[in-house]
Amino acid sequence: VQLQASGGGLVQPGGSLRLSCIASGTIFSTDPMAWHRQVPGKPRELVALIRGGATADYADSVKGRFTISRDTAKNTVTLQMNSLKSEDTAVYYCYAWTRGTPYWGRGTQVTVSS
Repeated sequence: VQLQASGGGLVQPGGSLRLSCIASGTIFSTDPMAWHRQVPGKPRELVALIRGGATADYADSVKGRFTISRDTAKNTVTLQMNSLKSEDTAVYYCYAWTRGTPYWGRGTQVTVSS
């Protein structure tokens, strides 16, 4: 399984970005997929996770602003980020867990700055 993320970039505070991740290989609809983020010097943190059945969990810091969704037919997971803040600046990583193995995509940089 390979995960390829896209959609990062530079945005002003209050703006929006949409991250997409496409998985090559088999991801079952019941497998969880997620987005994590990391800033230098800090551990990677979970931003949003979506399970089979579309149940989603969010970090408290992004609740009400970010929305995770997936298209199981296309093997994609998307993170819609609204009302972005400077503290959302980080490298964002796509993640999937299938058949007992975690998979990570390469990160995509999100920078929120005026």
